[in-house]
Amino acid sequence: MKKIVSTVLAATVALAAAAEGYQVNTLSTKQLGMGHTGVGLKLGAESMLFNPAGMAFSEHTLDVTASVSAVAPKATATLTDGSQWSTHAPVSTPVNAAAAFRIIPGLQAGVAFYTPYGSGIEWLDNWPGAVLNQRCTLRAFTVQPTVSWRIIPGLSIGAGLMVTWGDVNLDKGLVSASSMDAMLGVLDATGGSAALGLPTGYRYGTITPASVNLDGTTNVAFGYNIGAMYDITPRLTVGVNFRSKMNLTVDAGIASVRYADDVAQGLLQPALGIINQANFRATMPAPYVLSFGVGYKPTDRWTVALDAQLTGWSAYRSLDVEFLDSKLTAFDQHITKDYRNAWAVKAGVQYAATKRLDLRLGLMVDTTPVRDTNYNPETPGTTKIDPSVGFSFRPVKGLSVDFALMYVAGLNANDRTCTYSDLLAASRPELGLPAERTFEASYRIRAWTPSLGVSYAF
Repeated sequence: MKKIVSTVLAATVALAAAAEGYQVNTLSTKQLGMGHTGVGLKLGAESMLFNPAGMAFSEHTLDVTASVSAVAPKATATLTDGSQWSTHAPVSTPVNAAAAFRIIPGLQAGVAFYTPYGSGIEWLDNWPGAVLNQRCTLRAFTVQPTVSWRIIPGLSIGAGLMVTWGDVNLDKGLVSASSMDAMLGVLDATGGSAALGLPTGYRYGTITPASVNLDGTTNVAFGYNIGAMYDITPRLTVGVNFRSKMNLTVDAGIASVRYADDVAQGLLQPALGIINQANFRATMPAPYVLSFGVGYKPTDRWTVALDAQLTGWSAYRSLDVEFLDSKLTAFDQHITKDYRNAWAVKAGVQYAATKRLDLRLGLMVDTTPVRDTNYNPETPGTTKIDPSVGFSFRPVKGLSVDFALMYVAGLNANDRTCTYSDLLAASRPELGLPAERTFEASYRIRAWTPSLGVSYAF
């Protein structure tokens, strides 16, 4: 039974690992068009998302902005036998909104709502890697009240309180078709099939006999977002921003087992029944993010931005999972992840073509924290190269309609492996199968991310 519970617990890794694969870089439609830069730019209400200090430079009495993006990632896994399997990713729509108002000149306050994580990946139920992942969705939301103060004409600081919550839903195979068919073969050879009323030669082939769904909602977590900004010259500005680490804890997640048919349920339920509807506790880390930015206006029409962002994924050393049922406490797990910190470098330009039209171009290079020795398809992380374009049109004074498009191109991850425990092989040595198996594949990841926004200020 302990081996069975451990297998289910291993599936729970995705509750935290998914965060890397679905970190959202769509906090602003305008800035998405500039490679998602903004730490060294004075963005009004949107500065709450990139660097709260920038909001203090706004001269507007009220500034309101909102955007919605569509994220549809597609991953392809090429197995060692040459077969290819692709995801059927649902379209996720992270949203962001912010409103800022002037208290006195140089002092602004506001509140922002944004989606730091929010996407999904869906493999087929019966693909060869189903025992690692079938589908996973993750959503996280943050509300951030913020204040920003311009201390002297060229220097400002800002701070915000991050209030974050989310939910996660994961499906993965519990029993592989190959090990289930090996068990059925043993039953045929020993007469067990007839005793159980099963037809001789009954096999699953490529169908996953049993799967588990893990569903959980996190508690509210608190963090902070602070920043500073300084005008070196009237045309050159530098900024720094720090978003603190948060731990999103699932206090009472639910595990639910489902079976391919009545045969699988009859054979497997006696062992898996203890897992069905069991509650677990796990923690998803939202690591710190330290960003540096430069904004430069070589002319009145041109704006150039460059950001460097360090995400502290090294804080994610292990995943600790605990069952709430006192009868299952012996099966609590501490699973090593050993992520590394990851840098992202971003660059963008904006050109004011007319008084009503701004054009934008950007590029982001985002490195992965996932090590090659722990590569799971529930979060096929790769270093990504993301070009983007965008524009803003102002039909009337104060109103801006914005559009951006980013293409996410993950560098190919070749010959990546993931070792996992085969449930039936581990509990039934008579099957003659290895208890530990290795899944190997080469991955390719692509995504189109369009974004639409609107803002109004006076």
